[in-house]
Amino acid sequence: MRIWLDGTLRDDHDAKVSVLDHGLTVGDGVFETVKAQDGTLFALTRHLDRLTRSARGLGLPDPDLDEVRRACAAVVAEHPVPLGRLRITYTGGLSPLGSERGDSGPTLTVAIGETVRRPDTTAVITVPWVRNERSAVAGLKTTSYAENVVALARAHGEGASEALFANTVGQLCEGTGSNVFVVLDGELYTPPLASGCLAGITRALAVEWTGAKEADLPFDALERAEEVFLTSTLRDVQAVHRVDGRTLAAPGPVTGKAMRIFEERAASDIDP
Repeated sequence: MRIWLDGTLRDDHDAKVSVLDHGLTVGDGVFETVKAQDGTLFALTRHLDRLTRSARGLGLPDPDLDEVRRACAAVVAEHPVPLGRLRITYTGGLSPLGSERGDSGPTLTVAIGETVRRPDTTAVITVPWVRNERSAVAGLKTTSYAENVVALARAHGEGASEALFANTVGQLCEGTGSNVFVVLDGELYTPPLASGCLAGITRALAVEWTGAKEADLPFDALERAEEVFLTSTLRDVQAVHRVDGRTLAAPGPVTGKAMRIFEERAASDIDP
């Protein structure tokens, strides 16, 4: 595999970042996952806009988006996989041990890995831990992902592919790497960004294309919802057939329509 690291493509065994990189020592970094399909990248402009927003939220310099685009194009040209996960990582760079940053500048890496299409339906669980909607990094896509790793491991241990969080005031928030939509009394809803959830690219497109409403939702809305679905870069729109021990018909009519709309709109515009 060839990986972009700080300005050039390198073989994977030569693409090395210092053990003193701030992204490794304290999780001081941001990232994006972009869907690569047959040599093209979906919604790249939206992903790069969010990369910049996340970097600013951490106080990192704005990434050079021209360089990021060159890096993405170079990596995809080397590995034009049928379906892939392209990962852009942008960190605080070489720094002293501790929370303060050094002055060497950020580190940029771009890599890609082949993946397979997700199943049309999946199972999720709820977890007792919460998202802090008032956190300094709420809504930012940072490399500080440990709580997601813990929650996702619990989900896998219970035969599910995702774990869903409430926020500190007991409202439905998001999954470890996805946004969540619910159907209540025939209407489609998703938590607002004020809940602390990530401003998901697929979430935003799903809201625009389906007319879903943003609303504060109690966490127990999952117990009453007629339908539930997840959105993310590699899930697109994915129906949920089980929440904890509760089984749902999936995909239901609202979810099925959302899946069709998303697939058709995404196919017609690679960079919406």
